[in-house]
Amino acid sequence: MSYVNELLVGGWSLVEGMKVTFRRLFHPLVTVQYPRKRLEMTTSYRGHIELKTFAETGTHKCISCGTCEKMCPSGVITVKGEKVVGGKGKAAVYWEIDFSKCSLCGICVESCPTETLQYSKEYQIVGETRADCVFDLIARLTNGAQQSREPVVEPKGKGAEASA
Repeated sequence: MSYVNELLVGGWSLVEGMKVTFRRLFHPLVTVQYPRKRLEMTTSYRGHIELKTFAETGTHKCISCGTCEKMCPSGVITVKGEKVVGGKGKAAVYWEIDFSKCSLCGICVESCPTETLQYSKEYQIVGETRADCVFDLIARLTNGAQQSREPVVEPKGKGAEASA
């Protein structure tokens, strides 16, 4: 009797699975051929944290108050500032974050008094080591996000010795 019961349950499971398969057969494909076609990110996408560039100054407005550093639950932010020459207050000259340990909670973005932090829409940041996940956001801002910290992949196989 248990053998027959097993056959019935297994057969019903097969029928349910085939129903799902046939329903999905006539839906449009969702796959994106990634390297050839780029994904369109939604407006609510939250990528890594980056510094905003303000039009009136042409740079960031970080005053290196350290609020983001203090509020970070992961403790991965380091901010250093220097006194502005000919002005009052401080300006950040070094803003480092370790994304290998960052939880992307957004507390630093929300706690910034000058609103100079934002979420990026970039989704192609990769690295081969943990050191590739440590970013100096001020260097990324001045050098441009495309040039800063992109890992260089060494060619493998034939001709790799010639390039070294």
